Amino acid sequence: MSLHRMADIQRLPISVEEAWDFFSDPRNLAVITPPDMGFEIQNELPARMHPGLIIKYKVRPLFNVPMTWVTEITHVVEPNLFVDEQRFGPYKFWHHQHHFREIPGGIEMRDIVHYDVGFGPLGDIANLLIVKPRVQAIFDFRRRVLEQRFGGLPQHAY
Repeated sequence: MSLHRMADIQRLPISVEEAWDFFSDPRNLAVITPPDMGFEIQNELPARMHPGLIIKYKVRPLFNVPMTWVTEITHVVEPNLFVDEQRFGPYKFWHHQHHFREIPGGIEMRDIVHYDVGFGPLGDIANLLIVKPRVQAIFDFRRRVLEQRFGGLPQHAY
């Protein structure tokens, strides 16, 4: 198993409550997902996530090939943390932590993703050439959407 890790930090000039209101609504996932992924939610969703929530969607992550992806919200610590884990989908393993903390002038969002593409050494090569850049592009898209929606803060350390 080759466990890969990606992390991202974004600072926004909003309260932790406003961030939580946006991110705890699972329907907003479509807003922050690049259109070329063909993201389509396949099941009814509540307005707020909760532990045990199952989200089923279709995505087209590579070469416009549709895939079913099922994630579960496994942990919720309002308004500071939630975790989604893949139950079925394109990865052998997917664990995504979403952290929110107050900082001067707003909030800091920190994402930590651990994933395994599978397929041993071939998966590691696919990760370097295709998967890792694609996951990074998704984070980059999300960053732009959130800055357009909420504005931005300087990205220096706190």
